[in-house]
Amino acid sequence: MQIDIITVHPELLESPFRHSILKRAKDKGLAEVRLINLRDYAFSKHRNTDDYAFGGGAGMVMMVEPIALCIEDLKAQRAYDEVIYMSPDGMMLDQPLANRLSLKGNLIILCGHYKGVDERVREHLVTMEVSIGDYVLSGGELAAAVLSDAIIRLIPGVLNDETSALSDSFQDNLIAPPVYTRPAEFRGWKVPDVLLSGHEENIRQWRFEQALQRTRERRPGLLGRED
Repeated sequence: MQIDIITVHPELLESPFRHSILKRAKDKGLAEVRLINLRDYAFSKHRNTDDYAFGGGAGMVMMVEPIALCIEDLKAQRAYDEVIYMSPDGMMLDQPLANRLSLKGNLIILCGHYKGVDERVREHLVTMEVSIGDYVLSGGELAAAVLSDAIIRLIPGVLNDETSALSDSFQDNLIAPPVYTRPAEFRGWKVPDVLLSGHEENIRQWRFEQALQRTRERRPGLLGRED
């Protein structure tokens, strides 16, 4: 998989992709993330990518021309499955969406700034809009990193234990159950006996019941949801 992230601040994204699971994915040749500087496609001598909004109002708007030139240049190099715009009013990122995107080949992620992008970008160039929550960030870079992480970790071979992702929270619309490690007792706080029993079926059943209970208490809206 290749993910090309279009941004006016590539330096904000350099660190997340140099460490941990995302770095491992790159080192294994399973995923490549490229940071594309939108200013390289700006036509003014000051490399401006934004301008005042028609009709007035506070805040700047990202211009359609450099974005169009950038996306067209990328598409001339390879085919992309989706051109994703990180937007507060986009489709909410959840595990089923991450699962679907992890099966794609190549993705473009566009990071917005200011008051957003010229609406013509959304109408003619973007194929999907994604939000990571009902709040506003200073730019789309952090959201793009979150989306990329959620996708890449699901690619087979990225995690050392490929079954790990299958037991994450929100797979099967359940929150993950409690987990414990050594020591079995600390300050009188004990690990549940069933986890020390070695009885695989009892452990599996306990984990399912705990996941179901937590979901009912914390995220009841997940129960019964069809994806």
